[in-house]
Amino acid sequence: MNWISRFERKYGRFCIPNLISIIVGGQILVYAIELFVNQFISVYLGLSQSLLLMGQVWRLITFVFIPFSGGGPLSVILGIYFTWFIGTALEKEWGDFRFNLYFLLGMIGTALGCLVTGIPADTYCLSLSLLLAFAMLYPEVQVLLFFVIPVRVKYFGLFAAAMWLFSFLTAGWLYKVSYLLSMLGFVLFFGPQALRSVRAWIRREQWKRRNRR
Repeated sequence: MNWISRFERKYGRFCIPNLISIIVGGQILVYAIELFVNQFISVYLGLSQSLLLMGQVWRLITFVFIPFSGGGPLSVILGIYFTWFIGTALEKEWGDFRFNLYFLLGMIGTALGCLVTGIPADTYCLSLSLLLAFAMLYPEVQVLLFFVIPVRVKYFGLFAAAMWLFSFLTAGWLYKVSYLLSMLGFVLFFGPQALRSVRAWIRREQWKRRNRR
């Protein structure tokens, strides 16, 4: 993390305070417009290779204001809530600059994935990277699933990582490139730590198998 500290010392004044509140506020506004004013608002904000190359560069920023939807309105509302909950916790843990940097790297990776592969991008991997970062920092914290069932964050993280891995393994190679680039922030912040954790888990499993014989 030394490179992050150097960045912070040099560019720490260039950050947006309470960035997650701005992002979530924008997502609420966009979703409200989609419901009540113009159901095609996301078409004008989303990432598209062809439209970016035509000069619609605002899409590099506006795509983060489109809430990820895995289903109906309830999933959108829960997604926005958890984005705010997790983002606020990360901002408090890291401070404004580091959170800004993490989110910016995710945006850059997502945009690169779109430009390189031509696949339209959304905020799925960006939101996922926030959840994985939260799970890495607070694995034992309990949150209420559906506001009722207590679940440790590490299990959310494991489930999310498994879903991402399944999507990655079953996708075509262009989608694989897009998925990898979209996780740029997580890889740069947590890559070495995550690799050590995986190696430690493998060693524990190998030790258990040897001792069962």
